[in-house]
Amino acid sequence: MLKAVLFDMDGVIVDTEPLHRKAYYQMFNDVNIEVDDLLYESFTGQSTINICKRLVDHFNLNDEPEQLVSIKRKHFKFLFENDSDLTLIEGVLDRIKDYHSNGLKLVVASSASMPNINRIFNRFELNQFFIGKFSGADLEKSKPHPEIFIKAAEHTGFDKKECMVIEDSTNGIKAAHSAGIFCAGFKSEHSSGQDYTKANVVISDFKELAYSKEHLFFKH
Repeated sequence: MLKAVLFDMDGVIVDTEPLHRKAYYQMFNDVNIEVDDLLYESFTGQSTINICKRLVDHFNLNDEPEQLVSIKRKHFKFLFENDSDLTLIEGVLDRIKDYHSNGLKLVVASSASMPNINRIFNRFELNQFFIGKFSGADLEKSKPHPEIFIKAAEHTGFDKKECMVIEDSTNGIKAAHSAGIFCAGFKSEHSSGQDYTKANVVISDFKELAYSKEHLFFKH
């Protein structure tokens, strides 16, 4: 029986991808590198520091990865406070309220930094629904490593067989699969180029994950 839901944030709860993309490309411009679409898509679901380590290696940069992180975050913070493109994913707030009112424990497990998670949760008043927040930036390993979901599941106090992950990225789905947790792959217009083959179920509308339909999609 389903007792807890572990949410990814970017692309699942909120569509920060346009803002992240703008911030990354401003940073690429600042350090004079050209990142093609294929390389950029491969970053989805990874923490900023791991992405910046890859960029330093890939382009043989003299900059430290932490410098790139700082530049990108500066741009993102400005965009977050000034760009009107930031909105919740359609239908997700109804689902969060649905799960919460039915007694499910909700945890966010995101590769985003904790300051960014907190910015989103404060802006959209989500703290009241969640019992915990985990940032991949605070952990040793980034998705697709399963560490973040193992820790998030433990935090609920329930067995991982009683948990479900909602993810939209290849790396996140791989992480849930490796953790041995049921994964709903959310395939939306915001998550192009991602692989859903390791998801237990694939949905494109949050109505498909309604608590009343839990028995239809959630298997022990």
